[in-house]
Amino acid sequence: MAPDPLKPDNLYRACDPELLPFETTAELEELTEVLGQPRAVEAIEFGTSIRSDGYNLFVHGPTGTGRHTTVREFLNRRAAKEPRPSDWCLVHNFNEAHRPRAIELPAGEGAGFRAAMASFVEELHNTLPAVFESEEYRNRRQSVDEEFRERQEHAFEAIQKRGRERGVTLVRTPAGLALAPTREGEVITPEAFQALEEAERKLIEAALEELQSELQETIRHVPEWDRERRQRISELNRQVTLYAVGHLIDALRQQYQDHPPVLKHLEAVQADVLENVDAFLDKGDAQEPQGVEAMAAVSPGSGPGPLIPQRRPSPPSLRRYQVNLLVDNSAAMGAPVVYEDNPTYPNLVGRVEHLSEMGALITDFTLIKAGSLHRANGGYIIIDAIKLLTQSYAWEGLKRALRSRQVRIESLGQALSLVSTISVEAEALPLDVKVVLVGEPRIYYLLCRADTEFGELFKVSVDYGADMERTPKSVLDYARLLSRFVRSRELKPFHRSAAARLIEHSGRLAGDSTRLSTEMGQINDIMREADHWAATAKRRVVTAADIDKAIVARNRRHDRLRERSQDMIVRGTVMIDTAGKKVGQVNALSVLSLGDFSFGRPSRISARIRPGRGRVVDIEREVDLGGPLHSKGVLILTSFLGARYAADRPLSLSASLVFEQSYGGIDGDSASSTELYALLSALSGLGIKQSLAVTGSVNQFGEVQAIGGANEKIEGFFDICRQRRLSGRQGVLIPAANVPHLMLRQDVVEACAKGRFHIYPVETIDQGIELLTGRPAGQRQSSGKFPAKSVNRLVEERLIKLAEDIRAFSAKGRGKSANNKQTPEEK
Repeated sequence: MAPDPLKPDNLYRACDPELLPFETTAELEELTEVLGQPRAVEAIEFGTSIRSDGYNLFVHGPTGTGRHTTVREFLNRRAAKEPRPSDWCLVHNFNEAHRPRAIELPAGEGAGFRAAMASFVEELHNTLPAVFESEEYRNRRQSVDEEFRERQEHAFEAIQKRGRERGVTLVRTPAGLALAPTREGEVITPEAFQALEEAERKLIEAALEELQSELQETIRHVPEWDRERRQRISELNRQVTLYAVGHLIDALRQQYQDHPPVLKHLEAVQADVLENVDAFLDKGDAQEPQGVEAMAAVSPGSGPGPLIPQRRPSPPSLRRYQVNLLVDNSAAMGAPVVYEDNPTYPNLVGRVEHLSEMGALITDFTLIKAGSLHRANGGYIIIDAIKLLTQSYAWEGLKRALRSRQVRIESLGQALSLVSTISVEAEALPLDVKVVLVGEPRIYYLLCRADTEFGELFKVSVDYGADMERTPKSVLDYARLLSRFVRSRELKPFHRSAAARLIEHSGRLAGDSTRLSTEMGQINDIMREADHWAATAKRRVVTAADIDKAIVARNRRHDRLRERSQDMIVRGTVMIDTAGKKVGQVNALSVLSLGDFSFGRPSRISARIRPGRGRVVDIEREVDLGGPLHSKGVLILTSFLGARYAADRPLSLSASLVFEQSYGGIDGDSASSTELYALLSALSGLGIKQSLAVTGSVNQFGEVQAIGGANEKIEGFFDICRQRRLSGRQGVLIPAANVPHLMLRQDVVEACAKGRFHIYPVETIDQGIELLTGRPAGQRQSSGKFPAKSVNRLVEERLIKLAEDIRAFSAKGRGKSANNKQTPEEK
């Protein structure tokens, strides 16, 4: 029998005021635990407590369920109880300058080490110049220089003395020192020398040759004496430097005696300071001796050329003694919790910055910057999955770090071997971090399927549900959650009626009167807007009227296309009948979604019947407008017709189904029952009431199954009927399984309460066809036939008639073929 229309209590589930024992939300305690997500909370607790490799978390669920907020709050509470991780510093590697060393220090000591080294360098700047400008140093330095100068002078004076005895003298020329003949103490000209007697001239030439050899030998010793001087000066500088700064190094050693890496670095620093003391002096090693060695030379062509003083290489930059504090946990109250909003490759693993100098880019270890993985080391890092996957090589960089349990700072060009220029390569740091990816379910399942490494690295799935059970406890907890949002956003207190209205709307968003939506994004937006309307009305408390106004205004901003669609129907541009009867024509209901706004839209489905071979033609599918789910529903219709009406004979019909005035794609099986009603009407010849609209899918046994969007579909047809004036005979057929999902608008509920509109819960096709045609469907009797004049009897008789027509047509065709055969005589 056809079902009765639903009562108003079945159309909307109001929130019982007794479940909200407060006047305003200001009286409620805030909700501290996660609401309605016990499975997700268990997964988070497990994933954060297990320390094995690969147990990173992927938090997935619908947007607006509070995934980010609840995960961060949970991690912050847990991290506060965990120890602070170590500080990490980068220091210069004196053996390989392009490979700076990493030093681990207890939390909070990294900044102290950096300050101590900065103070050490500053002390060197202030102390060493004063020491090297002191009278004591100058005297000791001058003593070494004087000794060198005297050694040179004595050597050249000895040559000069022996030369005088033999008529030769050592003279200074623009080209250097040279030996020249003399007579009576005066240097003679070449012409005068050639005018001397041969014996005297040969004696002088012999003396020149002998003394020339001595001069060359002396000059060869000058560089050795200079090297010896430099070595002695260098040793003097080392002694003075060690005396001046030794106590500074000793103090640092005493301070960091429990940290062997620091002690090792201090030893290297001391050795480098002693080796490069000139870096701390303003004038450097400018006190070079000015003696005969600077211009000494033999006569042209008779020995080595002029001696050129050697310039020492430029001193190294003092930046090498600084400390790059890569990770500073001095202000941390526990383990770090880092949210990386822009997970690019450099932001994750760190980067090496450069300075422009003389048109070239230079860098050193002080320009290395930590990434978010460094800052989160020893704690937790939260990353949006979609942002991570859309950044070039960021996903691969994160996986590489998790696999190796190390984070290495290198540019993307180095990681991909795209550049071969020399740059700094910091020592890799050990990585101990729990990664929490947050994304939509489709991203999670896509990675599970497409990336074989994903399952090994992210073993914990944190699944956030879109709704929760509606119970007296959950209703009160929901109100406490609303109170928390009111306080955190500094909104006006919400009256109990406003909280009740929000809870009811949450059920509407969940699409189920027995559940509440956990997608709080839209609820929070409505609360902000309701607070605005309360302020506009100069109320101190937000009421249910403000909530209703916010909802209406919100829909108003989005429903231009809905109004346009309904206007086209009311004006007759889109043909939808809401009165009378039509054969083979039924009003179907569909839902259109535009962003976060959805509305119902009626459509006309029509069916035509003719003899055929048991095929139901889906015109939408034939023109590639029908999706696979819609095509599946049409095939089920064929199965139902054959099983019920043609179990012992061929299904001899050809039927066509179409959504009239549909110009876009169609998918889903929620119209399959509607299409079946259209076919039954076309077969039986009985008209369908156009005052009724239908939604629901059907299976092969004729059972009507639940669909989605029931509220929007009902309201969409109701709005059309109301604009054309409600007659009291209009209504909608929905699957009985969808009754718990109803949370209809109040104007729809009121119209149903007054008997001006009806909603019928249908369980079977027979119930639906009785409502639509006003004729009993009929049950097959013991005789094997349906009752006379029932819908099923008419359908079956029509199918039998179609089969007989086809058989007769086939026989007639065979007869014509036989009559057309030629006799042997005719041949």
